[in-house]
Amino acid sequence: MFLGIDVGSQSLKAVLLDGALRLVGRGARAYPIAFPQPGWAEQQPGLWEAALGPAAADALAAAGRSARDVTAIGIAGQLDGSVPVDAGGRALGPCLIWMDRRADGGLAALRERLRPEEFRRRTGANLDGSHMAPKMRWQLDHGLQGAARFHQPVTYLVERLTGEAVIDHGLASTTLAYDLEAGDFADDLLGLFGLVRNLLPRLAPSEAVAGRLTAAGAALIGLPQGVPVAVGTGDDFSTPLGGGIAQPGIVADVLGTAEVVGALDPRPLIDEGGLVETHRYVGSHLHYIENPGWVCGGALEWLRALLSIADFASFDAQAAEVPAGSDGLLFLPALTGAMTPEWIAGARGCFYGLTPSHGAGHLTRAALEGTAFGLRDVTERLRALGVAADRVRVLGGGARSRLWAQIRADITGLPVERSAVSDSSAVGAAILAGVAAGVVRDVAAGAAAAGAVAETIEPQAALRGACDDAYGRYRLLFESLKPMFAD
Repeated sequence: MFLGIDVGSQSLKAVLLDGALRLVGRGARAYPIAFPQPGWAEQQPGLWEAALGPAAADALAAAGRSARDVTAIGIAGQLDGSVPVDAGGRALGPCLIWMDRRADGGLAALRERLRPEEFRRRTGANLDGSHMAPKMRWQLDHGLQGAARFHQPVTYLVERLTGEAVIDHGLASTTLAYDLEAGDFADDLLGLFGLVRNLLPRLAPSEAVAGRLTAAGAALIGLPQGVPVAVGTGDDFSTPLGGGIAQPGIVADVLGTAEVVGALDPRPLIDEGGLVETHRYVGSHLHYIENPGWVCGGALEWLRALLSIADFASFDAQAAEVPAGSDGLLFLPALTGAMTPEWIAGARGCFYGLTPSHGAGHLTRAALEGTAFGLRDVTERLRALGVAADRVRVLGGGARSRLWAQIRADITGLPVERSAVSDSSAVGAAILAGVAAGVVRDVAAGAAAAGAVAETIEPQAALRGACDDAYGRYRLLFESLKPMFAD
């Protein structure tokens, strides 16, 4: 049995897969995000540790299995975080998570010295404060000079469980310190941020064995000492993997707290405009060309709570009563900065076009359409780069909603597949565990066995004009508001 762990933004999920990669049990524990100041977002690593054992125990109980049935563990989760630790791997402070923007201010001098397009060609990524290296620099400058090294959330838990500090190439390629062509951290890139190599974990393939549960790690997760733990990866990569994507042609649209969109290509393509980044994918020489995500589920949850709507079934029911285009109402989901159609950290969200005739249903429909406009931005850029993007597969919690999928089909004009795999990031982590244990041949075989599609939704031709009009007005609104965005 393979245990997969997903360290999400709002909860830690655990799934148990049998030898045929069938999901037989799941568990979860929620935890909060702290927002100490505008633009700041952090989490205490102790929250992830406290969630590990109970979530794993629930998955085992649901499957009717004991702790001794687990033969390997895989961990995936939120990327772009930065956790300072001491020499023993214990956290020295909170994790600055992916949506934290406090490091943006420190990049002004670098942006003046560097040509963004040259930096992007080396790293595949944008010189942006959401990534790990700028956050490390900020933490070192604000009282953490004594840190022995820094972790992302996944690698932090791997060290807590095994005593090994190791990071996969996918997560490494999101740090801004990784050279895509060399496949390694680069001293000159680290030097741009005043960092040195020993502040980061060592590199290894995501499906390799990072180490085995130590006595302390076994006590933390509630499993026997000695169980192998895979190196793991970020959820941007584990979610498509768990959803059955291991070959080019399918656009992965992950509908979680953030909406992450990307597709696979054998070439390390670089987007000169910077809308999409290029990262290493798990288990192969493929590259994942992606936009790391705008606030989607987080924005919808904010609106649901604001309007006192009981649940998302009621949210969808209200939105379904409103026609495509939301009777002229538009929503920009840039609640923590814009990631599409451009990366602008100082952008903020808004509703535009409100009239007395608009009600709560219009707000919900406009929010669903506004998040889907970003998907169209990214799919059009992928196709312009020559990336195969024939259909969209929606993954994550939002894949449960048929309405969300239909809106995305109508706005992009592409068929949208709803994944039958829930908790696909944790499933992807379990696949990595199976490969690390030597039971699953490789990640492609694991994806083929575990991934399944519940249904395919076609775009409605009759709505094409209304969707194109709404999308055009969204792009015009964004351009019009740009002078208001304090970057």
